[in-house]
Amino acid sequence: MTALVLAEPEPAVRSFLEQQLSSDGFDVLAFGDPAELPRAAEPDVLVLGDAAALERCRLGDWPVIVLGRADAHERVRALARCDDYLTRPFAYEELLARIRAVLRRRAPRDERIELGELEIDRAARRVIVLGRDLRLATKEYALLLRLAVDPDRVLSREQLLRDVWGYRTMVPTRTVESHASRVRCKLADAGLPGWMVNVWGVGYKLRPTGEQAC
Repeated sequence: MTALVLAEPEPAVRSFLEQQLSSDGFDVLAFGDPAELPRAAEPDVLVLGDAAALERCRLGDWPVIVLGRADAHERVRALARCDDYLTRPFAYEELLARIRAVLRRRAPRDERIELGELEIDRAARRVIVLGRDLRLATKEYALLLRLAVDPDRVLSREQLLRDVWGYRTMVPTRTVESHASRVRCKLADAGLPGWMVNVWGVGYKLRPTGEQAC
């Protein structure tokens, strides 16, 4: 999961962004003051709620996006130290697109998995089917990614519980089956029917032949 640090001084905006970004699969750590950023924090991307925060925040080797005023001089100064600058007020969808863009620019080639009409941008936690974004919940994405890493292998339920959910011992649960069913249906709705099947008595596999009903 992509770690995102948000330093936003306005409580209402901070709460909204934290909720929205979390629902889009980011592991969000939110602060009102960038000086509160723990020294041990190593985010994948940092979002600052004002340009002045660039002077008060510890900047590492991660991409930085500033949410600032519609002031040309401030924008120019900020862009000397940050990766992108978005003028307030802004649309959440544009912020999300810019976050994904800076992550994509920073991502090495092996961070992208391409399987025909299915593409996974691991750095931006983005799934693209037939050129369009596919919205998945956090564990749905993790399940699809685990299968996409080894598309020709059948992964057992036990392997998936260990690799995706972190179970060290097996417990009675239907979580793999329920998540796989949702991912299979979402892929089918997006134009890829039959891309995930349950190999009876063995486990799950990506990119099967034939069509699987939801």
